[in-house]
Amino acid sequence: MKSNKIQFKNILLTASMIGLLSATSCVNDLEREPITDTTSANVYKDFGNYPNLLAKLYGGLAMGGQVSGDGGNYPDSDINGINGGFSQYTRLMYTMQEISTDEAVIGWNDGNLHTIHKMTWDSSNEFIAALYYRIYAEIAYCNEFLRNVSDEKLAANNITGDNLTQAKYMRTEARFLRAQSYYHALDLFGNVPFVKEDYLPGSVNPPQRIERTALFNFVEQELLACANDLKEPRSNAYGRADKAAAWSLLARLYLNAGVYTGTQRNNDCVTYCNKVIAAGYSLKSKYGDLFLADNDVNNPEAIFTVNFDGLNTQTNGGTTYLVHASVGGSMAAADFGINGGWSGIRTTKAFVGKFPTDGSDKRGNFFTTGQNLEINDLGSFNDGYAFIKFKNIKSNGTPGADKNWVEADIPLYRLADIYLMYAEATLRGGSGNMATAIGYVNQLRQRAYGNTNGNVTSINLDFILDERARELSWEMTRRTDLIRFGKFTTGDYVWPWKGNVKDGKAVESYRNLYPIPAKDIVANPNLVQNTGY
Repeated sequence: MKSNKIQFKNILLTASMIGLLSATSCVNDLEREPITDTTSANVYKDFGNYPNLLAKLYGGLAMGGQVSGDGGNYPDSDINGINGGFSQYTRLMYTMQEISTDEAVIGWNDGNLHTIHKMTWDSSNEFIAALYYRIYAEIAYCNEFLRNVSDEKLAANNITGDNLTQAKYMRTEARFLRAQSYYHALDLFGNVPFVKEDYLPGSVNPPQRIERTALFNFVEQELLACANDLKEPRSNAYGRADKAAAWSLLARLYLNAGVYTGTQRNNDCVTYCNKVIAAGYSLKSKYGDLFLADNDVNNPEAIFTVNFDGLNTQTNGGTTYLVHASVGGSMAAADFGINGGWSGIRTTKAFVGKFPTDGSDKRGNFFTTGQNLEINDLGSFNDGYAFIKFKNIKSNGTPGADKNWVEADIPLYRLADIYLMYAEATLRGGSGNMATAIGYVNQLRQRAYGNTNGNVTSINLDFILDERARELSWEMTRRTDLIRFGKFTTGDYVWPWKGNVKDGKAVESYRNLYPIPAKDIVANPNLVQNTGY
């Protein structure tokens, strides 16, 4: 077991914390029955409870509910209407950010899942709704924590000395996690309900709607505050946010500012990339080791991760999903450290075509035996090359602690992404240095090729978009990247089954945003459905 990880087993969830899930307007979908008789009035009096309370906030990104093992009959999902494994945070993010693009297709026909890659979804799609409610459940957890660790509450609970110092760091981490989820709402849904810690559980008034530009400003200000108050880079426990995590998300926010607000912020993107780069991170020597079961060990590239250890974070989401679902056909499950494949995820020829055919770029790790490059049948695992990314194998070749539950962590921000954001922002007119940008790109390519054969002497925006696909594949950035480049919905770039056509076609531009779930529109008169839905 990874001893340096935040542990999520035996998480204490108070009655008032559960009640707070009504912070989204569709109350019935988020109401939960209390699992403990304790309340925030007494649980926050003891600083000894704070680490577990904070762990629930981080656990909201990793787990689908209150206990490990969220299988098909698992009743304890944090949100109603969908299984905890299906609705785990990063699994849903992967669905919306990757399966909707050229990087992934899935063969399963569960409910309306098939509409995501076809780009034919509507406002009744249960997987879109699940992510929406998952985001707001995380915001609710953070709001409850923040409500109970104000300066006034800490003083009233006699939290003093080093405990007070640590409580304030925890408060800022909660603030960062809330800002991160609001960023996801901003990116995926645009104009959404908005609540802070002053919105009390059980309020009879539904949340107000916040428009996209105003939400951008809120997220920016929250992250700037967090960047001042979080622990110094690389000084917090692995898997917990520090200043570099806030800088990284600020860089991503600013890189996409033109989409979110209509105003480019490339100079600001460069500024925050430089802050991360100056903080002492470095590239891991082997690209493949970034995605193994022990990728938490000696990883100088990781800035902020969602953690899994195979023992305490047992979920059918996370990397358990990413590994099992991408194994099928004639692939040997043991080669991936698992007990069987689920025959689901493959990739498209558009993505395969971004790599040299001789395999010299090690990031293009495709399994082709028995697989067809062409996807004639989305439901057949053998149509589409399998793509090898995460594994439940350690760098010494041994499997993870459990062959069913995968140990590999998911990097939300890592140095390679910072290098590529710096390069892109510089190309878009930001204040970076072009020679420096090319140097960063070549560092990534030297790692990928194992030599300087992949080095480039010049870069342009199209190259950067493809390089982001090569370097950051399946890391939940692709949809956002394609939108920023004007290629997600348009005919400028198509891939197999985009628009539900085998060779791909343009789709309606309104699909650059996902719809607000239809039942939330009905439940909350303050909301307005996104255009086109």
